[in-house]
Formats: sequence, C-alpha cells, structure tokens
Amino acid sequence: MVEHASMWLIPLLPLTGFLIISLLNRRLGHGAVSVIAPGVVFASFLLSVWVLIQLLSDPNKALTATGFTWFAAGTLDVSFSLVADRLAALMMLVITGVGFLIHVYSTGYMHGDEGYNRYFAYLNLFIFFMLMLVMGSNFLLMFVGWEGVGICSYLLIGFWFKNHDYNNAANKAFIMNRIGDLAMILGIILIFVHFGSIDYQDVFPAAALQEGQPIITWIAILLFIGAIGKSAQIPLFTWLPDAMAGPTPVSALIHAATMVTAGVYMIARSNILYTLSPLALAMVAVTGVATALMAATIALRQNDIKKVLAYSTVSQLGLMFVAMGAGAYASGMFHMMTHAFFKALLFLGAGSVIHAMAGEQDIRRMGGLSKHMPVTWITFLVATLAISGIPPLSGFFSKDEILANAFATNIWFWVFAAFASVLTVFYMFRLLFLTFRGEPRMGEGVKQQLHESPRSMTIPLILLAVLSVAGGWINIPTVFGGGHAFSNFLVPVFADSQRIRVAHHVSHTMELTLMGIILALTAIMIVWAYRVYIGLGRVPVQDESTLRGLARLFNRKYFVDEIYDVLIVRPLYGFSRVLYEVVDRSLIDRIVNGTSAVVRGLAHGFRTVQTGNTGVYVFVMAAAVLLLITLKMLVL
Repeated sequence: MVEHASMWLIPLLPLTGFLIISLLNRRLGHGAVSVIAPGVVFASFLLSVWVLIQLLSDPNKALTATGFTWFAAGTLDVSFSLVADRLAALMMLVITGVGFLIHVYSTGYMHGDEGYNRYFAYLNLFIFFMLMLVMGSNFLLMFVGWEGVGICSYLLIGFWFKNHDYNNAANKAFIMNRIGDLAMILGIILIFVHFGSIDYQDVFPAAALQEGQPIITWIAILLFIGAIGKSAQIPLFTWLPDAMAGPTPVSALIHAATMVTAGVYMIARSNILYTLSPLALAMVAVTGVATALMAATIALRQNDIKKVLAYSTVSQLGLMFVAMGAGAYASGMFHMMTHAFFKALLFLGAGSVIHAMAGEQDIRRMGGLSKHMPVTWITFLVATLAISGIPPLSGFFSKDEILANAFATNIWFWVFAAFASVLTVFYMFRLLFLTFRGEPRMGEGVKQQLHESPRSMTIPLILLAVLSVAGGWINIPTVFGGGHAFSNFLVPVFADSQRIRVAHHVSHTMELTLMGIILALTAIMIVWAYRVYIGLGRVPVQDESTLRGLARLFNRKYFVDEIYDVLIVRPLYGFSRVLYEVVDRSLIDRIVNGTSAVVRGLAHGFRTVQTGNTGVYVFVMAAAVLLLITLKMLVL
C-alpha cells in the first residue's frame, strides 16, 4: 500500500461541483454550469489516469488515502479512507471517462430546460457517490456510495417531477432497491460478526483461510441479494425499464454505464467470498442466465426505443453475472467495460433521435432517419454491431469470453446464455431498421423539422463509437494471437480466488467452434431481421391488445408487474387500509378525540362556575370550608 493523499481529489472534485452549482444556483448561468459540471468530472478522469499509470509499475501495488476514524464502537473501528487497486482504477476510468462524455452530451440535450442547473448538480453528486462506492476501503463506505447513487437515481429519474408517472417510476426504483439494500446491510453485519472487521484488507485475507465455513455462504448470498436489486436481476428487475422516465443522458450514465454495474463490481471486489461458496456462485450464475434470457425475450416485443435498450441492459447484466457465477471475474468486468461504451452510445443515440423527433419514442412512428441524421445513424450502427458481437468490435471479444467460460463451467449455462445473446442480435437490428431505415412513418410536421443533433451531442457519440470499436482490443484472446492483456491486468485482484478454485478452460479448437456457431446464428438473425422489417416492410402492430400467445406474453413483460400488483402491492395496500381503519381511526383517533372531548367538557364545566359574582364565590368558599370540617369530624 502506497499513501497518496491526492487521491481525495478524485471524488471531492465532483462533490465540489455539486456544492458550487447548488449554492450559487440562481447566480450561475447555463454557460458557467456547462463548464463547471463537465470540468470537474474531466479533472477526476485525468487523476484516474494518473492512478492507473502509478499502478502499472507494480502488479501488487495499491494506492491509499488515509482520512480519519469515522466512528468507533466497541471493537468496530471504521475509517474514512480510500483505496485504489487495479479493479478500482478500472471502475474509476469508466465512471469519470464515460461520465464526462455524458456531461458534455447533456449540455446540448438539456439546453433550455428550466431545471438545467439542478440537473447538473445531481449528475455531479452521482459521480461523487459512485466514486466513493468503488474507492472506499471498507464495506461500509461502499454501502454509503451504494445508497448515495440510489438517492441520486431517485432524484434523476423523477427529475421532471411535475409528471405523476415520472414520480411513480422514481418511487418504484427507490423502493425496490431498498429490498436488496436491506439484505446487503445484513451481509455487512455478518461480515463484522464473523471477521471482527469490515475493512477489505482485514476481511479478504482472513476469508482466504476459511474454506468450507457455512457463514461465508450466508454472507455471499446476502450481498448478492443487494446486487440483485441494484443491478436489476430477477426478481427485482422491473424498476429499471420504468426508470427510463428520466432524461435520456441519465439512462446512459446511471442505468447503462455505472450504477447498475455496481452489483457486478461488488461481487468482483468480494470474489474470494464467492469462490469459497460454490452454492452462492451457482445462484449468481443461474440468476444471470434466467435474467439474460427473460429480458431478451421481453425486448423482442417492446416499441419504446428506450424500453428496448432498458431490457437489453438487464439482459447484458445477466450475462455479466453468468461470468461471475462461472468464476470468470475478469471476463465479467471486461464485458462491464465494453458494455459501458456501446450501451452508453446506444442510449445517447436514442436521445439524439428523441431530440430530433420532438420527444417521440415509439419506433413504430419513426423510420428513414438515416438520411436526416447521418452521424447518429452511423454511430448507432456501430453500437448495434458491437452489442451483437460482430468482430472485431468490442462486444465480440467480451461476449466470447463469457460464453467460453460458461461452456467450460456448465453446457446449459452456455446454451441459454448463447440463446439470449443471439436474441440480442434480432431485437437490436429490429430497433435499428425500424428507427433508421425504411419509409418515414412520422407526421409531416415532425418530418419537416428532422435534423442532426448539435456538436455537443454528436462529438460524444463519435468518441463512444471509437471506444465501442477498439475497446475490446485490450483483451484479444490467445486463440487470435493476443495475450489477454486485460485479464492479466486484473490477475493480482483475483489471485487468491484463482489459487483456491482452478478455472475451467476450453481448448482453442472448441473456442473457435463456439465462436463459429454464435457468428453463424448472428448472421442468420441479422438477415431475418432485415427480411422482416426491410424486405417485407413489416411494422409492429399498433393495437397491442390483438397480440396472442408468446407475442402477448413478451409484450406484457410476462405480466410480472401485474403479478407483483396482485400478490404484493394490493395486499399491502389492503393491509395498510385495515391498519388505518382499526388502529388509526378506531383506536388512536378515538383516544385522541376522546381525550380532547373530556378536556373540552371539563373546561366547559369549570367555565360555568366562573360567574364573576362575588357573593357566589363567598358562598362556595364557606360551603367548602363547612364540608371539610364535616368530613374531618366524621373521620375522627
């Protein structure tokens, strides 16, 4: 561990931006905010690059920034300190790098919005909490960042709070995340009870010596439930599609590139705990497979451009969890990084489309946009190719890593993960063709005002497109003559796990065979989507109530929200209504109202005695004295 106090600047700069914009809100013009908010994030990015350079000199090196003792209670001593190893450095670069591009994009997208300053204040605060999540030196600081990004997510999803539906979406995200967060805090408590500390440097080395301890499994499962909520896995995934109610750059930053990957990071950070628990690893893999497949099938029948991308995010997160469950932590983090590039690009491209379409998000009312928006079209095409796994784009290398590790672990994991991956190709090209190709289907008024987005929006698209193409080249597999540079970079982080659990590998021949199968199926899906939506010119049906069978099931999202409404929401509302009628109105209200009635009655009685007649007062006094004398005599 090497002490570097300057690391504090990385999270504190975005926090400073938040404070400046919040405190000087009415005094700052949009121009000043457009410089301050992206500027502090870019400065944090440069410092993160400096941290990476420092770490490259020594595989086992980690930078620390010791702060102060946050609190001490008994044997619990929690320090407010930062640590940056190679895993944290990777996350810091993604958070600040992609975050900076999204800030720049937002200056164009949110131009003229009455909440412009407030929006950027929230974005800066989110970056601060996300950095604290990945840089904190213990589980409690991670949890502070975990809760902080949840609060910022609530604020940004409900940014346009005058719309009731947006408020409902924000509430849904906040409440569903609390379910997972409760389990996570219980897991942290168990960590302290078992290890006597919550600091990474104490817990992980001690855990590496405790193979076979049942409490490790309980800890890992509780932490994983927290990840299920934050990373939108079954059964706590329905909040993420609804979260698309917020501004589109928010979807790109929080719900594609950073916050939802917090669960993946947490498992990677706690890799030794999961390696010691085969049951927990199996739960992670099975949940990931089920989520990837379920979300992919739902995306096939969505018509809102952002909802398609939202379910795509859920599916891709499922694939990351498959990698984690297979013990291929580096592969999961690799896909997390490439996904941040092309999914942020997809969301920002969707935002560019919505911006040009005057707020329209239904792909059934689009078409032919490639002629009017060439930059958005080309960059969106690049992102679609990347997420579909077309070589040599970034998604090809990262998805190949996951599928190869899934095959080596359990062939059924590979079958279902590969199927979900192939479905991704179809629904993404469906989205691409319906949005950008074919005949225009929008009204003449919208058609006349179609235009390319301003440079503040297109330049981030171009940079993300470059990253979507070249981002995977840092981990070219040995089968193609590469050296797995990215995986080797993270070897020190996962060294104990690799020592305890020997990873399964497939031969080069088998890996090439699996690649060939996936690429062949990918080509078939692209041709199929082209034939259906371009060759035949088929547009999704306008009246969704006419859908039947699987089409209706996928369109209605497996009726999960309706099931939750029947089994959870309505019973809770009914139970709360009973409590209100029985406890509040029949008991508490009657006690309160009855007490006030008694007091009022006594006051009325006492008030009638106060006549103001001196003779009456003298008479009452004399009668009282006579009564007291009589009582005293009777007692004696």
